[in-house]
Amino acid sequence: MADENRTKVAVVKPGEGDTVRLPGFGAVFKLRSRDNGGEVAILEHPFAVGTITAAHRHTREDEHSLVLEGEIGFRSDDSEVVLGPGGYITKPRGEMHAMWNAGDRPGRIVEVITPGGFESYFRELGELLTAHSGVTTDGGGGLLHDLPEFGELAVKYGLTYGNPDWMDDIVRRYGLKPPTH
Repeated sequence: MADENRTKVAVVKPGEGDTVRLPGFGAVFKLRSRDNGGEVAILEHPFAVGTITAAHRHTREDEHSLVLEGEIGFRSDDSEVVLGPGGYITKPRGEMHAMWNAGDRPGRIVEVITPGGFESYFRELGELLTAHSGVTTDGGGGLLHDLPEFGELAVKYGLTYGNPDWMDDIVRRYGLKPPTH
């Protein structure tokens, strides 16, 4: 009897993988949780110079990040670090965290999400951003976080956004653009 949830051989060559583009950031799908019984998802995230993610908290999953290129900063509650290629960090569920490009050239990380399932958030966020392309976080067309659809998406994936007191300091110290979503 075959086990339908058994992980199967998966091969994604360098430069391959379904991609979702987000402003300054993106997601390249390497392993989807639907292919391994929901255990894990693996993505690559490129970071443009000057990019920081919005501060957020996961309630269902942990994220494990390995820096491939560039200098990437991570803040998770009270812990802050900048890592270069080969550097690794776990961002546990329940902690407010953000990631940013701390250098002067593009960066890239591998993100391992356990358990899997959250990877679909990136696709849905990309669709939401496309549908509301005139809506911003800086008052240029309204606030994306104020849209009911954005709140519904966050609830669906057990995600909360916040504006911790450390966020403005990181943006200032590294010369970053404020988060786009």
